[in-house]
Amino acid sequence: MDLYLGKGDNNFNLLSDKLNQHGIISGATGSGKTVTVKVLCEELSSLGVPTFISDVKGDIINLSKVGTASEKLNERLQTLGLSDFEYRNYPINIWDIYKEEGIPLRVTVSQFGPVLLSEVLELNETQEGVLNVLFRVADEEGLLLLDFKDLTQMLDHLRRNSKEISEKYGNISGSSIAAIQRKLLVLEEEGANEFFGETAVDIKDFLTKDELGNGFVNILNSKRLMQKPRLYCAFLIYLFSELFEILPEVGNPEKPVMVFFFDEAHLIFNNISKNLLEKIVTVVRLIRSKGVGVFFITQNPLDIPNEISAQLGTKIIH
Repeated sequence: MDLYLGKGDNNFNLLSDKLNQHGIISGATGSGKTVTVKVLCEELSSLGVPTFISDVKGDIINLSKVGTASEKLNERLQTLGLSDFEYRNYPINIWDIYKEEGIPLRVTVSQFGPVLLSEVLELNETQEGVLNVLFRVADEEGLLLLDFKDLTQMLDHLRRNSKEISEKYGNISGSSIAAIQRKLLVLEEEGANEFFGETAVDIKDFLTKDELGNGFVNILNSKRLMQKPRLYCAFLIYLFSELFEILPEVGNPEKPVMVFFFDEAHLIFNNISKNLLEKIVTVVRLIRSKGVGVFFITQNPLDIPNEISAQLGTKIIH
């Protein structure tokens, strides 16, 4: 299937069965990157493909509104040869980790799990072992870890009962617990208290269609989130990991299962740790086989690390 994006001297189309091979949309400010993203989301929605967009500037939401004709638009439609163009809107969901402008986007600590949390916190092997013990003890005692408060209380529980727990699971040192607490404090400063908790999001909610079969455009309000790269990476890693778990292997389907667009992508990779970068590289590479496409949007293609850009099959340069 062709996705019609526009026309210069010739028509410009993308093949839908190539979109899970990822891509980049690049160009200077004002060159039309946001318009390209909007058109892609519209075309994909019409094909029944849900999309997910990190909206940094707040200018994607108007996809929910029906457009109106103007002299300039009519001239452009004539140039493009679109005589049957229909002004319409598209189904959207707006999400917000900080619960300011959208549906609260939350996940419990138990759902996030010790492996992902260790990677986000950049724990060493010993500290990661302590965190795994913490989750094991909580599970054995029937304690559901919902938010950061629960996590802090469990760390205190480990400290107070370290002798008994160490006899069963190995040494639990006070220095390791203190190191984990310090790293949790850094993540908490970025707003982790807002992200971790109930009611947890169901990842399948991002894969929905409306009653007419149009894929939902899921918009993440990222105006504040993009200033918190560690929390943003935590969300991305969790999201892709969960999708990888629930989606079947499909190879290269006729159309993607879902497509992600990450605006101002350089903010994701600025000052990112080596461990987090390696994790993102891994999940981006593996998610292709699930029919999921990922597009990074940035002013300069060099903003994207080589490990990521090597996996981007579609390049739209303005």
